[in-house]
Amino acid sequence: MKGTRGLWFFILAVCASFAMTPPFAFAQGGNASLESTSQDPNQWAMPLGNYSGNRHSKLNQINTGNVSKLQVAWTMSTGTLRGQEGQPLVVGDMLYFESSYPNYVYAVDLNHIEKIAWKFAPDIDKLAPSVACCDVVNRGVAYANGKILVTTLDTKVYALDAKTGKVLWTAVNGDPKLGQTTTDAPLIVKDKVIVGISGGEYGVRGYLTAYDLNTGKQVWRAYSVGSDADILVDPAKTIDGATQQPVGANSSLKTWQGDDWKLGGGTTWGWYSYDPQLNLIYYGSGNPGTWNPDQRPGDNKWSTTIFARNADTGVAAWAYQMTPHDAWDYDGINEMVLEDSQIGGSTVPTLAHFDRNGYSYLLDRRSGKLLNASKFDPSVNWANSVDLKTGRPNVDPAKMTKSDVNVKNICPAAMGAKNMQPMSYDPRTKLIYAGTNHICMDYQAFSVKYKSGFPYVGAIVNMFPADNGDVRGRVIAFDATTGQTKWANNDTFQAYSGPLTTDGNIVFYGTLDGWFRALDESNGKLLYQFKAPSGIIGNPITYMHGGKQYVAVLTGVGGWAAIGLAEGLTKGTEGLGAVGLTRSLADYTNLGGTLVVFTLP
Repeated sequence: MKGTRGLWFFILAVCASFAMTPPFAFAQGGNASLESTSQDPNQWAMPLGNYSGNRHSKLNQINTGNVSKLQVAWTMSTGTLRGQEGQPLVVGDMLYFESSYPNYVYAVDLNHIEKIAWKFAPDIDKLAPSVACCDVVNRGVAYANGKILVTTLDTKVYALDAKTGKVLWTAVNGDPKLGQTTTDAPLIVKDKVIVGISGGEYGVRGYLTAYDLNTGKQVWRAYSVGSDADILVDPAKTIDGATQQPVGANSSLKTWQGDDWKLGGGTTWGWYSYDPQLNLIYYGSGNPGTWNPDQRPGDNKWSTTIFARNADTGVAAWAYQMTPHDAWDYDGINEMVLEDSQIGGSTVPTLAHFDRNGYSYLLDRRSGKLLNASKFDPSVNWANSVDLKTGRPNVDPAKMTKSDVNVKNICPAAMGAKNMQPMSYDPRTKLIYAGTNHICMDYQAFSVKYKSGFPYVGAIVNMFPADNGDVRGRVIAFDATTGQTKWANNDTFQAYSGPLTTDGNIVFYGTLDGWFRALDESNGKLLYQFKAPSGIIGNPITYMHGGKQYVAVLTGVGGWAAIGLAEGLTKGTEGLGAVGLTRSLADYTNLGGTLVVFTLP
């Protein structure tokens, strides 16, 4: 709801946002709920594998002892050339995936891989690619109750019949004429389809929206910045995770100058997790607009924030801002991994988040209380630490960006010490396995005026490898409770593929220059690699079919990390500063989308 209308409804409903609501089981190929389906390791029924978002599989047929024998079982073209940033789903005998723009959706019967079961080619607004910030990517489809849920670049949401591909309903989530696009994978919770919005570099004010799974009707919408009614908070009940106190009235508005919040960013283009016991959805908001911090004094709440929202009403239970007054483009949209941690001798339900700003955050997911914050990349220098008492970063004044000053050697770069590539958490080892970036930047802000549908950035950025070396990426094993890195495996380019861990003690991931790799989970040793048709920014999955374990990954270089190659850009500061970072990537790989599926002989 917008404006003040509906505020009292949400205040009355806020008690529900803290209730312990049991999961609502809806029919899904029998009587199993989506939650139970996601726990079946033979399938991959959610974009991140399950509601906890841990991207870990219990399958172990492929293991450290035999992974060196892995071979390609079959492949399939996506029909598109740009970045493939998502992952397939496997439900029963069917595999589903979505390509980059123009967002083709495919269904493949795993019993008949020689034939496409169905293909959906949406009619997309041709304006959308011109306002897509960082390539025309998509992060995959969702499944529930016999439906495939799809987002397209021009902000539409489709429900398709999983058997036929027939359109069951369509919703419009935004307008490309305003710079709005959609690139995220939906999350299905009970009878709701949760989707976000992109466009933070176009002055778009971010929001998260819930649509009815059966009808496509909008149920609730929660903005990241604005009035209490718009952002769906109760001033007396919604908790500020940093202070553990109620956020109070106008918690967002009073941190902006004048009406700057109307162009405030905080877009929601990342990943979403869900705790069925707490009935809370977890996600992050992006950078504030503009990139010039001098044009927007204040903390700019609630951009760069982790939100916990009631799934039924959208009302926020708590909010924790990681980078107040973001002056570096440190979006907070990266995934939230839900786990149970041992804290002070007690088991605490926690949320782990690797932020763009280079810090790993461990929060009590019931209240948003900060439990630990540690650098996960050694180059991080924009802040010396995060104060565990105040929840705020201790910023190095020399790294604070400002108008008309070229601030040098800020680490990490705007692309982040980790971007949207989702990490994996293995409940057995209690470790996180993440693809990270080892990069820094020079950043010169300047004044910029807003015009609808045009870039609203206000900064010239030049990115380069940290340490003046040839390492731009690292795959690491990390303990979020202690802040210790157990091992690190260096890559020439940014590690932009989300790792997958398995009970076979394997870490699968892809590289920007096109290697699909398997590492030993215990020490990071390389056990297998295959040179894929194109660079990999997709996220591998695994499943069982016909008694055999398979591993599948979308290959197809692009995204912000490879925007120079994707769009033919050559000037180092183009692509929001990313082009110079990967100027040599064209020597190693080329454009082209392909689904590649591996198995043992």
